[in-house]
Amino acid sequence: MTYSVIARCPDTGMFGIAIATRPIAIGAKCPFLKPGVGALVVQANGDPRFGPLGLDLLSMGYGAEKVLRELSDNDPHREWRQVAVVDQEGRTAAWTGQDSEDWKGHVIREDFVSLGNRLTGEATVTAMVEVWERTKGEDLGDRLMQCLEAGRDAGGQVGGEFSSALKVVNKRSYAWIDLRADLHDEPVGELRRLYEHYKPLIPYYDRRPGNPNMPRDDVWRQMER
Repeated sequence: MTYSVIARCPDTGMFGIAIATRPIAIGAKCPFLKPGVGALVVQANGDPRFGPLGLDLLSMGYGAEKVLRELSDNDPHREWRQVAVVDQEGRTAAWTGQDSEDWKGHVIREDFVSLGNRLTGEATVTAMVEVWERTKGEDLGDRLMQCLEAGRDAGGQVGGEFSSALKVVNKRSYAWIDLRADLHDEPVGELRRLYEHYKPLIPYYDRRPGNPNMPRDDVWRQMER
């Protein structure tokens, strides 16, 4: 009961995932990313244990298709799953099990996959693809956020959404962006609000762990204006 996009920025090498769904706290269950390695999203009755396993395989140098095959071949419930993977070269792979609820499906591009299940229709997935292709060269977080909004505006999922997440990793072991709306009547809109507030602070939170004498975030924000 989810729609999402997973991507690698060809300009920066960053990986990111944007996702929305009806169940609560989707950001804790489905998106998995590792800087310099890759990302995968596991949804539609997904098994969150696949996340760390998939990242381990990507860390070992397995390509996206090989990772997906390893996960699928060892899963007796694969027809209930929907999985997408992007590796460090921007190669992508995806699987939509036949027992996932309709409408279900995915679209694969280099560096990018759009996917969903229990959607109001195919337009949710294709709208996200169109935005990705139209926003080439823009910041990865911006592109993913726009994709998610396009999916919502094209119909989203049956029954609407209650949670969403936006996650991006750069070069650090900690996230570049990690934002969640865990329970909200309009979670994609709430995620946009959080993102607009957080975006100017991304460089601050990226640098502060190695420079703890930096001023408070509110003071820094004023200094940077």
